[in-house]
Amino acid sequence: MHPLEEHYLDITRRRFFSASARSLGAGLGTLALASLLGRRAAAAEPGTAAPGPHFRPRAKRVIYMHMEGAPSQLDLWDYKPGLRARFNQDLPDSVRQGQRLTGMTSGQARFPVAPSIFKFTRYANNMDGAWISELMPHVGSVAGELCFIYSMRTDAINHEPGITFFQTGNQQPGRPSFGAWVSYGLGSANADLPTFVVLITQGLGNMQALSARFWGSGFLPSEHQGCKLRSAGDPVLYLKDPDGVTRDDRRRMLDLVGELNQREAERSLDPEIRARIAQAEMAYRMQMSVPELTDFANEDAETLALYGPDVNKPGSFAANCLLTRRLAERGVRFIQLYMRGWDQHGNLPAEIRLQAQAVDQPIAALIKDLRRRGLLDETLILWGQEFGRTVYSQGELSDQNYGRDHHPRCFSVWLAGGGIKPGITYGRTDDYSYNIVEKPLEVHDLHATMLHLLGMQHEKLIYRFQGRDFRLTDVFGNVVKDIVA
Repeated sequence: MHPLEEHYLDITRRRFFSASARSLGAGLGTLALASLLGRRAAAAEPGTAAPGPHFRPRAKRVIYMHMEGAPSQLDLWDYKPGLRARFNQDLPDSVRQGQRLTGMTSGQARFPVAPSIFKFTRYANNMDGAWISELMPHVGSVAGELCFIYSMRTDAINHEPGITFFQTGNQQPGRPSFGAWVSYGLGSANADLPTFVVLITQGLGNMQALSARFWGSGFLPSEHQGCKLRSAGDPVLYLKDPDGVTRDDRRRMLDLVGELNQREAERSLDPEIRARIAQAEMAYRMQMSVPELTDFANEDAETLALYGPDVNKPGSFAANCLLTRRLAERGVRFIQLYMRGWDQHGNLPAEIRLQAQAVDQPIAALIKDLRRRGLLDETLILWGQEFGRTVYSQGELSDQNYGRDHHPRCFSVWLAGGGIKPGITYGRTDDYSYNIVEKPLEVHDLHATMLHLLGMQHEKLIYRFQGRDFRLTDVFGNVVKDIVA
């Protein structure tokens, strides 16, 4: 925004006429300029950029499970039995095609093919007969609900830009996250809980940084940022009032602060002040809603057993999946689960076994639980990551051990529920799971399709900032109708 625009946006009508009375000539010029800038300012006001839904939605909410670190598609979903005959052979140059490599493998003398050591099963409950690794048998039991995409690709080859791209539609920091866009576009369905909630499981192994900006609001009003629930202590900091402070005391304090903030909002016209007022009121209501939300005491034994033995361990993926179901049934629009520790450059077989064991049963339980409660058809689920893994081994290769480097050219994600065609597969990779040979899918296409299922036309979900119209899909994105029911 031009400094002159910023100056005049900070002037109320009353202050302007007071100034113009002192200097009529300057005031008339100011009036004309303020009128022009005022119209432009109005376009930047929250809620005036035509948020959705633009048509009847198929889904009311999103559950997005991000496996941070990027699990190997070759060891979980993209079955390549022919690689066993190519064990330890160099990856052909005709396949690699001079691909950009990370600094971790660019100096390797060889690129030896590392077939997965894990067995795969073809699941008849999936209409297309999806092959799933022995590491994910519980997910296999719900394969009939899943749409596997084998042809996902990205432009990013390192974790930070890769995660940022998946979360915001851009590799550079500063843009609003996917969840913030959904919050802005659809608004709240529960006045007592945030519209966008983030849950984190630490996992094991090599941990990548998990920045709060991944669930930030960017230039959208801050009320749309994700609210991270903590796994230890109070789920939200300062949830409890200090000793000696009653709920009535807190209410009177909020009323006074709200009145002062309202005066400042009228004076400065800063929309962020109104966002702060809304956040303070939300925090007050969360003092009652969050303790009830995170208390599993009313869950029956059958449900607890469904999610597995870790369900009562705060912060475990099982506990977070059950908490996700409770958030979904309470109307939270966007629930994001992060599972850290999938960055397996070495010792992959041992580490991926433990990671998969931690998520397999809870994922299947969440899908079954949503189905039996009538929530799955209105809940859009995405299981994804920032990029894939190489077919060649990073470092030493043996018949029972290998590592894999980053690979943006192709990887697998899956979706379920909320308007997605169940039990199908989409796209195909070559015999090495190295290049896409059928139906490539871009990150912007995935975002556009998910927004479509939420009832939003991605080209119309716009927010004007610093004189430019921004959207999650930037100037790209196509709805992938082949995966829409």
